[in-house]
Amino acid sequence: MAESNGLPLYQKVGVERPLKRFLDVVIFFLHVSLLCYRLLLFRRHGFSSLFAIAFLCELWFTFYWALITNLNWSPIHYITYPQRLLQRVSEVPPVDVFVTTADPELEPPIILINTVLSVLAVEYPANKLACYVSDDGCSSLAFYSLCEALKFAQIWVPFCKKYKVQIRAPFRYFSGDLASHGSTEFQYEWRRMKDEYEELHRRIEDAAAAAAKNSSFSNLIGEFPNFANSKPNNHPPIVKVIWENKEGLWDGVPHLIYVSREKKPQIPHHYKAGAMNVLTRVSGLMTNAPYMLNLDCDMFVNNPEVVLQAMCLLLDPKIDKGFAFVQFPQCFYNGLKDDPAGNQAIVVMQLTFCGMAGVQGSFYIGTGCIHRRKVIYGQSPDEANINEKYDEVELYKTFGNSKEFVTSATRTLRSFADDPNCLSNSIEATNEVATADYEHNSGWGSKVGWQYGSVVEDMLTGMGIHKKGWKSAYITPTPPAFLGCAPMGGPVPLGHMKRVMTGLLETLISRESPIVTALCDKLQFRQRLIYLWGYLVSIRAIPDICYATLPAFCLISNSHFLPKVQEPVLFIPLLFVINNLRQLLDFFETGQSVRAWWNGQTMERILVMSSSLPGMVAVILKILGLSETVFEITKKESSSSSDDKESSDRDLASWEHRQAFKSLGWRR
Repeated sequence: MAESNGLPLYQKVGVERPLKRFLDVVIFFLHVSLLCYRLLLFRRHGFSSLFAIAFLCELWFTFYWALITNLNWSPIHYITYPQRLLQRVSEVPPVDVFVTTADPELEPPIILINTVLSVLAVEYPANKLACYVSDDGCSSLAFYSLCEALKFAQIWVPFCKKYKVQIRAPFRYFSGDLASHGSTEFQYEWRRMKDEYEELHRRIEDAAAAAAKNSSFSNLIGEFPNFANSKPNNHPPIVKVIWENKEGLWDGVPHLIYVSREKKPQIPHHYKAGAMNVLTRVSGLMTNAPYMLNLDCDMFVNNPEVVLQAMCLLLDPKIDKGFAFVQFPQCFYNGLKDDPAGNQAIVVMQLTFCGMAGVQGSFYIGTGCIHRRKVIYGQSPDEANINEKYDEVELYKTFGNSKEFVTSATRTLRSFADDPNCLSNSIEATNEVATADYEHNSGWGSKVGWQYGSVVEDMLTGMGIHKKGWKSAYITPTPPAFLGCAPMGGPVPLGHMKRVMTGLLETLISRESPIVTALCDKLQFRQRLIYLWGYLVSIRAIPDICYATLPAFCLISNSHFLPKVQEPVLFIPLLFVINNLRQLLDFFETGQSVRAWWNGQTMERILVMSSSLPGMVAVILKILGLSETVFEITKKESSSSSDDKESSDRDLASWEHRQAFKSLGWRR
């Protein structure tokens, strides 16, 4: 643990934005003025259905703006000092890293292994790190790719640490030219690494092609009998230790473990939340690190000091109860200029989440986040000893029937450190906790672990943590901690947004809603309003569409709902101008252009209206018992070098992503 003396490990800096605060207040009062105008119309002309609809929509806009003002009122930034941490602590705590994938076609293995390689090469003692890969598709191709990637990791990890490589995802690192100012030794090693990675890429591409053709792919390695007769939705649990750092070398390669939980068609598997809970139990039996970092398979480590930066907040002794989790922004490495698809969320990640950090903490967004394990196990900030809360029977009801895991969870909740053990000795116990029916009649998904009941399990889980009274932190380091491929345009982001809207509405009308639990949880008032803002996005399309159709209706019916030209009402044009100016300032602050602002405004309307209504329909069908909501996996772009740039149906974003690989001369 960190000592309490010396310089602080981090600095909390408030962001002063007086102009934006002033504009927020002005916009709110202009909204209120419009409502007063409507009430005067009712008094003068009596009730009108047209005016009533306009009044209800404008009442919604006023309330929603009040929520936005609360969100942006007191933003903060955290500045971390990793070098102070290394000077202050004698030993950093262990960290388990979870990388999740679910479909080798939508999430190609070459993307997965780049993320894994970047994790294995982070600036952290290798004997304190373990990487667990959850393969929900039970893909022999994914397992083979990880085994091949390990061979490359044996030379890649020492290379990165010896030469202080900044970008540790090979496909990004080798997309640039060799620096001419490097030593002769470095240039030789660089070329050797590039050749080795090209060979690794070729083997994985050949294996993917063989698997697609149903050829003798299973003969490539001897481990494939474990995958015989397995189907993505029907297979036994598979836990394989691909690599174990048995000597405990601090400069070696960290543990690498493959996990594919059992699936049975008749048993719900709860999508990503279920996979995360299995990883939590498997890692609890093997390494039981007190901290857990989770990543999507396409979000590689871009800042090698990311774990140390998070530890600056998690280990600071000056914080009484500590932070429950540290969230990093979701950033992209190849976004198109001015974001024509409007889905890179730059303003949200750089400004909106900083506003959340100034209250009780940011949302948990499902990737790029380091959690305390004991918080995931359900511990509250004021619980010093679990003996005060649980007896042995209650522990088994909460954590399941595995004696080994209950013992492990108990040690975690008591903050006891575990001694390193042989990972292979835990295989039998891990297979038990990875079965499909292990969670039956337990607290997983409700009391402990990632929460079930919504396809947006990340936001639901984060809100549950905040409801216990925990705080969270949000760090925006330079360079960005993690990077992923920029989202494509077209139907892909619409499908993703539809899933998000469905999950948000599921939670909004459930018993976990921040409104329903207002009297029995520990959410701060302003934090409750922030979560309410997030969940109300799911029904935002209704007032937006209603208000947008009023002008057309007025043209047809020869009526009006806005003041006439001769009426002395200036607040409506003022509201329009100041509201757009306020949003334009956000884009300028994040280094974007007027064109980016215009694209953002346009695509925001399209995405919300096109995805919110289908999301509401999906939830209604679920309530009526006609269908279940489904977790739809977003397609990730893989490398390619095809020369069909002139193809009319090529998405520009995916083309630029493929160019990063094409520069190396690879061929599919």
